[in-house]
Amino acid sequence: MSYVSKPVRKKDAMALVTGKPVFTNDLAPKDCLIVKILRSPHANAWIEEIKTGTARQVNGVVAVYTCKDVPRKRFTLAGQTYPELSPYDHYILDQRLRFVGDAVAIVAAETEEAAEKALKRIKVKYRVDEPVLDMHKAKDGKILVHPEEDWETKVPVGADNKRNLCASGVEESGDVEKILGECKYTIDRTYHTKANQQAMMETFRTYCYKDHFGRLNVVSSTQVPFHVRRILGNALDIPSSKIRVIKPRIGGGFGAKQTSVSEIYPAFVTWMTGRPSKILYSRYESQICASPRHEMEIRVRAGADENGIVRALDVYTLSNAGAYGEHSPTTVGLSGHKSIALYRHTEAYRFAYDVVYTNVQAAGAYRGYGATQGIYAVESAVNELAHMMHMDPVKLRELNMPMEGEPLPAYQDCATAPSCTMDQCMKRAKEMMSWDEKYPYKDMGNGKVRGVGVAMAMQGSSIAGIDVGGADMKLNEDGSYTLGLGCTDMGTGCDTILSQIAADCLETSIENIVVFGVDTDISPYDSGSYASATTYTTGMAVFQACQEMRKKICALGAKMLEAEPEEVNFDGEFVFTDEIHKVSLKDIAIKGTCGNTQELQVTRTHCSPISPPPFMVGMAEVEVDKETGSVKVVDYAAVVDCGTPINPNLVRVQTEGGIVQGIGMALHEDVQYTEKGKIRNNSFMQYKIPSRLDIGDVRVEIRGSYEPSGPFGAKSIGELVINTPCPAIADAVYNATGVRVRELPITPEKVAMGILKQKLEK
Repeated sequence: MSYVSKPVRKKDAMALVTGKPVFTNDLAPKDCLIVKILRSPHANAWIEEIKTGTARQVNGVVAVYTCKDVPRKRFTLAGQTYPELSPYDHYILDQRLRFVGDAVAIVAAETEEAAEKALKRIKVKYRVDEPVLDMHKAKDGKILVHPEEDWETKVPVGADNKRNLCASGVEESGDVEKILGECKYTIDRTYHTKANQQAMMETFRTYCYKDHFGRLNVVSSTQVPFHVRRILGNALDIPSSKIRVIKPRIGGGFGAKQTSVSEIYPAFVTWMTGRPSKILYSRYESQICASPRHEMEIRVRAGADENGIVRALDVYTLSNAGAYGEHSPTTVGLSGHKSIALYRHTEAYRFAYDVVYTNVQAAGAYRGYGATQGIYAVESAVNELAHMMHMDPVKLRELNMPMEGEPLPAYQDCATAPSCTMDQCMKRAKEMMSWDEKYPYKDMGNGKVRGVGVAMAMQGSSIAGIDVGGADMKLNEDGSYTLGLGCTDMGTGCDTILSQIAADCLETSIENIVVFGVDTDISPYDSGSYASATTYTTGMAVFQACQEMRKKICALGAKMLEAEPEEVNFDGEFVFTDEIHKVSLKDIAIKGTCGNTQELQVTRTHCSPISPPPFMVGMAEVEVDKETGSVKVVDYAAVVDCGTPINPNLVRVQTEGGIVQGIGMALHEDVQYTEKGKIRNNSFMQYKIPSRLDIGDVRVEIRGSYEPSGPFGAKSIGELVINTPCPAIADAVYNATGVRVRELPITPEKVAMGILKQKLEK
């Protein structure tokens, strides 16, 4: 192979480093109306009266819309395949306001100054009610976030809006209580993860215009163009056929843009006024009214026998949906399915969950999608179990980890691991970290102690039986190929990866593959870039399209050679029967445009019945200052099994980036609310994400397997890589100090107070 498993440079690399105008706002027309949103100052309130007269009189203001002006039709903002598991609980604008930052009114003006001035002139009389801010008090509480009668759920997920339940359920196998009772070692711990912001560099932004057919054209920084088209059709109460969605270059998403956060407002303005419009979220808006990770509290009960075999796991997740339910019924499932499955000998398990509405910012999709929280809890509990048993946590995992062909308990998308090198990952990570020399800690003699910690993780490769990848391959008359994709490259390099697959399938140069961005009018349908689906699912669609294209090329070439299709071969440049009798690809391409009845274009769609997990081991070395409690990650060793790495450089970059995000979640990122429900962390001054200066060495290696159901044996990599830092760092801090922090982030205050408590107890 010429390209697969090679570090090919990204196709858009030069455009990015030379500053070409490729992002949404770069492409927006100069005459766009500026769209701004008036946002609620209250966590739970009703609009009793709203006056917009003076706002409309501001010079340059074109329109001001309130809840009286929008369709009264419920919808969800979740970018998921229909029927969505997320509830239909949104209006474009509503009289009821459910969190600080909820939309009150829409202003469209010729200039930003006019729009801002108009916002200040809108007069609103609110009836303020008591909010429910604590997720522990939400279920069956007296304050209902969604009491409305037209609230709807398309799929039974245990939701009940009259109980503040967005989802609820129990899954179990075997007798958990019986097996736990038989175990020599048992543990019962509760872990708490806060909400986290994706903090992508490009904020939410969209522009819209009407074409000469009167259709709504939406250009947006989104991960899910086809889902956005359906969402807007539902919200505006118009047929999706009247909507076209185009995806330019995205400046990061990490799941945030799997929710239709920004599109709905300029879409409504353009649909009503007929004029182009755009909205650009400020960083402030992206912090207070976006789609952060779900806050979760997870109780884990685990039991092991005297030999270290984990026999039972009981996981209960309480998840905070916030004010709206997008992605809430689905993220919670991964907290159990992706964590319990890490322990192959489990004889009995129970996974129960409740997802509740509260009056805080609605949560959404974030890299890891619930698995991050669940793996933090279960891996931390297993680390605590290992300490109770006086067993090296690496040894305990070696006894219990997933193995190829062995069971994956609670994992619904594969009964057994079809491909797995977790044992090799653990062995190599242990060597990289010099684990035996460093475990559990080393006193540096200067008031600082270094400790090491370990965790393992798995994710999925698309959503089995649901996610769809699409690819369209066309042979052009110069012998080049156009690859049409419906998935979204959001900086991950999927356009490059899929071109590598195509180039090797067709035995051509990667420069000969022309890729165009997503346009719902002309791109093949694709679920979108989420759920670690792109390389695995869309990659197979590309592979299948290329195989069919080869057949078509051979058929036309054989006809030109007056031979049968089975008599010819194709080497990427010529179709031939022997060295003398051959016809070039360019001649075949030209023939395809004249007097030909065989189309040289193929569209293929792929959906996998399974979701083979990628696997990872992460080991952290931290240095703790015993006086201040400050924690610094000085070294992180990671080894991943993503099947065949299509582009090793991009695998490494993805892994490094995910680890850094995980370190941020473990040590720095802390969403906090006031007693009235206002987010304190509304800028990067208050919301700390790690910079390069905060991170020590991050070392990544690949121990690939071969996944038969993936293109060239590939699995996914995108989400897996964020899942190990939190539990590994938490245990490293414990090994260094004896302080066990079970609520993220692990701040210096928590560590210092833990050390002080130890001193006082002695």
